[in-house]
Amino acid sequence: MGERGERGIMKLPGGMDLGSMMRQAQQMQEQMGREMKNLVVDAAAGGGAVSVKMRGDFEVVSIEISPDLVKDGDVEMIQDLTVAALNEARRKVEESLKGRLGGMLPPGLV
Repeated sequence: MGERGERGIMKLPGGMDLGSMMRQAQQMQEQMGREMKNLVVDAAAGGGAVSVKMRGDFEVVSIEISPDLVKDGDVEMIQDLTVAALNEARRKVEESLKGRLGGMLPPGLV
């Protein structure tokens, strides 16, 4: 493993300081949390009959359902389209998170 240098600081091969790396990782995690909270994705189902806005921390900001869809009175269809739109929004948030993390991590870790 690593060697202990002066003052008990854990040194990794190549002279890297483990404590410094941990602080950097924590700062990056905090920054990512702020960015994801500010990110908002839009997703829709049924040709836009149901649309969802979701933040990067997976909190749903809004759901819009077309009045025409409600007029038809098909509750099961409204439920299915809402679930589909929510799942699409979640997928988009995860893709964005994966893309952002991929830019910060060494190849092969994401």
